[in-house]
Formats: sequence, C-alpha cells, structure tokens
Amino acid sequence: MTIEPYKVLQARVKEYGFQEKNQARGFFELALILGMTMGGIALFLMTDSVPLKVVAMLISTCGCLGMSTMAHTASHYTLANSRAVNQFLTYFGFPFFFGVSAKYWWQKHCIVHHPVPNVVGVDDDIDLAPFFAITDDQLKTKRGRIIAKFQWIVIPFALALNEFNIQKSGWQFLLKKLRDPSQRRLGHWVDLFVLCLHWATWVFVPMLFVAPLHALEFYAMRMALMGYAMFVGFAPAHFPAEAAAAEASEKNADFVLRQTATSVNFRTGIFGALLCGGVEYQIEHHLFQAISPYHYPELAKIVESFCREYGYPYKTLGWWEGTWKSLLVFYRPKKVLARLDECMDRSAPRLRSARLAGGAAEASPVSAGPVSEEVPG
Repeated sequence: MTIEPYKVLQARVKEYGFQEKNQARGFFELALILGMTMGGIALFLMTDSVPLKVVAMLISTCGCLGMSTMAHTASHYTLANSRAVNQFLTYFGFPFFFGVSAKYWWQKHCIVHHPVPNVVGVDDDIDLAPFFAITDDQLKTKRGRIIAKFQWIVIPFALALNEFNIQKSGWQFLLKKLRDPSQRRLGHWVDLFVLCLHWATWVFVPMLFVAPLHALEFYAMRMALMGYAMFVGFAPAHFPAEAAAAEASEKNADFVLRQTATSVNFRTGIFGALLCGGVEYQIEHHLFQAISPYHYPELAKIVESFCREYGYPYKTLGWWEGTWKSLLVFYRPKKVLARLDECMDRSAPRLRSARLAGGAAEASPVSAGPVSEEVPG
C-alpha cells in the first residue's frame, strides 16, 4: 500500500514536535522592530543633516519590513499563543501600520495564494497584468510583447507604487464586502475602523503639527520605500525563474510538488532573519504554515532531506541573488509549465526504487495537503 508522501513528511515532522510558538521571542523581536521603525522616524524628524535623514529612513524602512513579516506571521496564527492576539497583531500590522486591509490580506494570501502559489489564473500574485508580464504565456498577445520589451526599464521606478497598489486593492475588496449584506461581517467593520485609524494617525494628526504638504510628502516617502522593502522581502520566494509557474490545470497537482516547485528559500543572515520573520524559509512555510517560523531552521533539515529522497525540488538562493533574479523576470519572463512533475528529480532514491518495482503510483505521488485556513469573521 502506497502512503501519500505528504503524510510521510507529516509523520517525520511530528516526531520532532514543533508545536510551541515561542511567543516570548516573538514579542521581543516585535519590540525590536517597532523600536527600529519609530526610532528611525524620530531621528528623521529631529535631525537637519541630510545623510542622517537617509540613514534614519533606511533604519525605519528595515523596521517596516520586519513589521510586515511579523503581521504575516500573525495572520497565519503562529506568532502568539492566542488566536485573538494573532488577529489583533494582524490588524495592527497591516491596516494600522500600512493601510492594507487585513481581510483582503487573509483572503488574497492565506486562502488563495497558499494552496496554489504561482498557478497562473488562480494565484493573483503571479499575474501582474495589465501593466507587467512575468510569465511567457502573456507574450502571446501584441500588448504583452510590447510590455515585456520595456517593463524592465520601468519596474525600478514602479516598485515605489507597490504599497499604494496593495492599499488600493485592499480598499476595493473591503468596500465590495461592506456593500453586500450577505457577505458583510463584523470583521469588515473592524477592518474599516483600523484603516481609518491608519489615515488619522499617519496623515491627519501630523497635519496639526506640520504643513499638510509636508505630512503628505513624508507619508508618500514612507510608503514608497515600503514598496521596495516588500519586494525585497517577499518577491525572492516566488518570482525567480527557479520558482516554477504552472498552468491552471496544475492547481490540483500533488500538494508537496505544488509547494516545492513554485517556491524557493533564500539565505539572509541573522539580521535579515529578524526582518524576514521566516519568509526566507518559504518552502517550509508553504508546507507547514501552522508551525511557528522559529522552528523553520530545524524543520528545513527534515524537509530538504525528504525532498532529496522523494525527488521533489528544493532550491535555495542568496537573498540578494533572489532579489536580482526577481527583477530578471521582468526582462526575461519565465516559462509556464504544463506539468509540474517536470521539476521532479527522477533519479531520487524513492522514485528510482518505485520504477524498479513497477510502482507507478509511487513514482507519480499525489498528496492532498492541508485544508486552507479560514478567514476570521
């Protein structure tokens, strides 16, 4: 009897535990990140030195990246022990700090993206149309070919609008839900309240102390820098060519393959790990999103060994290498695969022994994977 590979992996991981969330460490790192963010802003406002202002905004932007990945961890309920505290930190991080709807994030990222990363036509993260084309299927039209020809020149500047675009998409999603009584929930009103609090705190209150134009300029600069930080922090996980893109027909492919073929890990170092909050272990995160990122370094050893044994892809890049390769897809859009099993290593021990034994089922494993997380009400 053939056992699904994902169940085999789950059993191996279960032997090591990894249930504890390490809440104390999470809160300590959150305090460091908040201190970095607000300390950088305070230094920027207090100094008249241009070089110091540049350093201050760099420090604050690093803190903001850390804040976004902390909110990301909380949105998966793996930062705090309490579900309610995780929800509070998600609202604090996304709507309050960045003006991004938490309900939109839960839907777009946790519900849609996680089960089917880089699946064209399903995962919106891989579809940047109508302004950009990063997969070769978009080159079939004249418009797509024109965009691909010039987008590599535009993207370094367009990234400054990244955060604003996410804000806009979040507002569109939330307002649509609020207009529909059948979909409207208390959580949507909470989201709206916190979004309004974001604008009051970061834009309107500062206007009471400085010229309105200066308050708007500072807000725009902070969000523009965050657009670059979000790209550096999240794009290396799925944008490089090493992270395969797949046709919509592969949305029901083997769960382990669907995650490992379309994701890559990237090395960050100690300070980078603080800022990335576990997203650098993207493969482990996609396979076991309910496990705290503080366990990922140990979990990675188990997952990598399993992937080598069963022939699943397991790729790791340097952080800056991954960022550079994420930009390269705007110059050379990556291929969309009709079958993700093209990424399998057929010489892997398990697949080789299965072929020798005539075990076709094991040579082409199918794993259902976990059920997607529910968006809170």
